[in-house]
Amino acid sequence: MSEAYLLVSHGSRDPRPQVAMEDLARILNNKLDSYSNSDASISVLSPTKCDYLIGTAYLELHPQALHEQIVDFSQKVIANGCRCLKILPLFLLQGIHVTQDIPEEVELAKKTLAEDISIELQPHLGSYFGLQRLIAKKISDVSLDGKIIVAHGSRRVEANTSIEAMAISLNAVAAYWAVSPSLKDIVAQLVADGKKKIGIVPYFLFAGGITDAIAQSIQDLKLQFPMVSFELYEPLGTNGELIDLIWDLMQ
Repeated sequence: MSEAYLLVSHGSRDPRPQVAMEDLARILNNKLDSYSNSDASISVLSPTKCDYLIGTAYLELHPQALHEQIVDFSQKVIANGCRCLKILPLFLLQGIHVTQDIPEEVELAKKTLAEDISIELQPHLGSYFGLQRLIAKKISDVSLDGKIIVAHGSRRVEANTSIEAMAISLNAVAAYWAVSPSLKDIVAQLVADGKKKIGIVPYFLFAGGITDAIAQSIQDLKLQFPMVSFELYEPLGTNGELIDLIWDLMQ
């Protein structure tokens, strides 16, 4: 059975995450195309025959509700011969969006499509251990004596446990943008403990409004703690390692 994939992200008023999502889908489509061409047993991706197709959809800040986007994409791939759709939530935390909002939208889409296509909701991206390896590489500088992973955070406290566990395993401390403890609080704690060089990793897929705000917050912290050196790393981004991880999840 041929398969299609729908990458689902939160959605943003900032255009950069959507541009990055579309780039990610394009790169993965090209990768699937190359994979098809290298294996004679797999039909080649073409405009008229869909053995693999990757699209994007957004939970919020989109003209259509997510279930409507799923229906539209499904109808497109059905017309091209696909009968199985896998939905990949590109969310890092197991918050209310992952546990409730997306499953509800998927069920609405299933009711509309009936038996026309099989829809499978896959585990969210943040549940895969491979992400920890990407973060570990970002903060591998041995000269750092303090490390912080800054995530969005969830009011669903248990959703933050994966961040806490990751931080502990990487000899880092977790901070959050939307809930406590904040980046400012954790930095103050590390400075009080005598840390002089602190690395900070934004645990976000792409650059956007929040990562900009984190960067500005660090500028303020540099003024507050001039004796401390801060190293701000990029979010995960559309890099080869993230692409390879998502590719592995699709196989």
